[in-house]
Amino acid sequence: MDYEIVIGLEVHTELKTHSKIFCGCSTKFGSPQNTNVCPVCLGLPGVLPVINEKVVEFAVRVGLALNCEILPFSKFDRKNYYYPDLPKNFQTSQYDLPIAINGHLDIEVNGITKRIGVTRVHMEEDAGKLVHSGNTIDSSDSALVDYNRTGVPLLEIVSEPDMSSAEEARAYLEKVKAILEYLDVSDCKMEEGSLRCDANISLRPRGTTTLGTKAEMKNLNSFRSVQRGIEYEAARQEELLEEGGRVIQETRTWDENKGISLSMRSKEQANDYRYLPEPDLVPIVVDPAKVEEIRANLPELPDARKQRLMDSYGFSEYDAAVITTSKAMADYLDESVQCKADAKLVANWLMGEVSKHLNNENISILACPVAPKQLADLIALIEKGTISNKIAKSVFEEMWTSRKDAEVIVKEKGLVQISDSSEIIGIVDAVIAANPQSVADFNAGKEKAIGFLVGQTMKQSKGRANPDMVNTLLRERLQNQ
Repeated sequence: MDYEIVIGLEVHTELKTHSKIFCGCSTKFGSPQNTNVCPVCLGLPGVLPVINEKVVEFAVRVGLALNCEILPFSKFDRKNYYYPDLPKNFQTSQYDLPIAINGHLDIEVNGITKRIGVTRVHMEEDAGKLVHSGNTIDSSDSALVDYNRTGVPLLEIVSEPDMSSAEEARAYLEKVKAILEYLDVSDCKMEEGSLRCDANISLRPRGTTTLGTKAEMKNLNSFRSVQRGIEYEAARQEELLEEGGRVIQETRTWDENKGISLSMRSKEQANDYRYLPEPDLVPIVVDPAKVEEIRANLPELPDARKQRLMDSYGFSEYDAAVITTSKAMADYLDESVQCKADAKLVANWLMGEVSKHLNNENISILACPVAPKQLADLIALIEKGTISNKIAKSVFEEMWTSRKDAEVIVKEKGLVQISDSSEIIGIVDAVIAANPQSVADFNAGKEKAIGFLVGQTMKQSKGRANPDMVNTLLRERLQNQ
């Protein structure tokens, strides 16, 4: 049969607050195990939680950015289940009255825009972390528990099952990540677990509307894992159905190294969690005036910034999308433009040399050793004709390693572009004399020969000759022979 894949994502993001959701413990990542803990987040008898007001504000900001309705009255609930990283044996979360509902965001895949529904955004506390003795759960014979993460504030963003390909799921997750970064509510470091994703995947015969039995995929800790995990799970379910089997509702974990999913446990239904209202926390009443105040102070979000780059600088839709996917990269561009650099030239450098170096060193643009003003100054040297584009790339290499300004490097290495026609003519004449066969080829109408002669001239000038002048002077000398 021809099957259609149906995907819904549950995105969990840790919020950038200094303290946990219900106590004053630090949320700092990387602290020694079990040092950021107290009786409240460890769930010891006789303690009472107190809501962190900043968490509520962040939740409202995210809800508004995702076009959600902010509920004026919401509450916390106890989600009861046993797992070693959950010291209270329940998680304080939100169930039937979350902070935000009925939102949406638009994604674009292969030039087609699609609207994905956002069912809800709710607040909850994070669980602890199991440190397994092996590389994966199934290869471990023991585990230790670090409770530092317990009580770190989380937002869970639940989508509608509106995605029908792994590419759409990846685009949705990338869009959510970008929005969270623009709002400055999360650092979204997937490698540190501050942005995590669970995917609910099912198949149904194409053309039907009834949803199939879903499996939940966990441990999808990168965009690549999300795409590969969904593709694998869809293929696994299709093979199972084609063989006459049936898909069971379960939770599976993704093994990135092996490229396979593994069964963890049967998937619980909501009633299996025995939700009940949290008696130790008062309900949350959000003043509509406060909501409007937060709405009025939302920053420029990815879609609006993308449109601004297209309208103000004439960017193509593709270039604007690439730049604005990362808030840090879009900020870098804006800062360079404020330093009088041409926006399109900055974008070309960001998508070219800068991205190449960032990828080679596996760092983000936040760690880029070349500051926005330094890049603007480098571009200014190109525009003034002080250096050529080719020399600029070698200057950028030096800037990357030495942290020196472009002008300093150009002076130290004597890289100023030769734009004196008399000096270039001398080099051109020498190249013509040394390459009679190429001269003959050009005179015979072989246009490619000029490219060789230009290359030889640039080589003789050690890349410093103005390439436009070289091309012009070569043609003039050859045509006057």
